[in-house]
Amino acid sequence: MKIIQERIKCIGCGSCEAVCPKFFELAEDGLSSLKGGKPAGENFELEVEDVGCAQQAAEICPVQIIKVE
Repeated sequence: MKIIQERIKCIGCGSCEAVCPKFFELAEDGLSSLKGGKPAGENFELEVEDVGCAQQAAEICPVQIIKVE
């Protein structure tokens, strides 16, 4: 499975980190960062066996910049 984050659209609310610190953290610039994510165009992607709490982070994100495929 894959977690995709459109970081450029992040507003830095921290909701993803609050529900899923395994995959998300607020970086020094105040925006959310996908831990271990690799750049893919303007997005960051991370291949994982189990998305775990990332699905909840995708659902709670107010600007809907997290996708789980």
